[in-house]
Amino acid sequence: MTNPLLFLLAALTLVAIPGPNHLYITTRSIGEGRRAGIASALGVETGTLVHIGAAAAGLSAVVAASATAFGLLRYAGAAYLVYLAYRTLRSRHDPAEPALEPRPLHRVYLDGVLVNVLNPKVVLFFLAFLPQFVDQDAGAVPLQIAVMGVVTALIGLAGDIVYAVAAGSIGEWLRARPVFRRRQRYATGLIYLGLGAAAVFAGPGARRA
Repeated sequence: MTNPLLFLLAALTLVAIPGPNHLYITTRSIGEGRRAGIASALGVETGTLVHIGAAAAGLSAVVAASATAFGLLRYAGAAYLVYLAYRTLRSRHDPAEPALEPRPLHRVYLDGVLVNVLNPKVVLFFLAFLPQFVDQDAGAVPLQIAVMGVVTALIGLAGDIVYAVAAGSIGEWLRARPVFRRRQRYATGLIYLGLGAAAVFAGPGARRA
C-alpha cells in the first residue's frame, strides 16, 4: 500500500460525506428506533464486505465492464428499494399509534445487506478509489485491496452508527408528537422511492454511497 496515512485521510474524508446509505440508515433509525438503525448500519457494512471481496477477486471490474451485468445490478437495487417503499406505505397500524412498526432486527439487518450489495455505486467506488493506493511492487494486490477495503468498511461503520444513534434520538422526539408521527410512514416510503430512483441513474461518476 502506498502512503497509508494518505489513504486513511482520503477514506475518512469520503466516508464523512453524507450519501444514500447514510440517508437509508437515518430513515430506518428515525422510523423504527435506534436499534433498527444500528442493525441497518451493520447490514450495510456487511454488504460493503461483499463488494470488497468482489473487488479483490476482480469480479467488480467484470460487472462494471459489462453493461448487461451492471444494468441488472442497478435495476435489482432500485426494485428492492421500491419494494421497501411499498411495504412501508401499505403497512397498517392502530390509528392511535400510526408510527412505523419495528421489524425483527434480523430482517432489518438483511435489508441493509441487500440495499448495499445491490448498489452499483459501491461497485464503482471500490474500482475507482482503492486501486489508487495499491503498491504494485509490494505484491499481493488482492490482499492490499482487501485490507484497505476492510479499513474503509470499519470507518464507514463507525460513521453509520453515529448517524443511527443521532437519528434514533430524533425519532424518539418525533414519535412523541402526533402531528409528525402521522406523516412518518409516508415520508419514509417516499425516501425509499427516491433512493430507488437514484439507483436507476447510477453511472460511472458515482462515488461510495
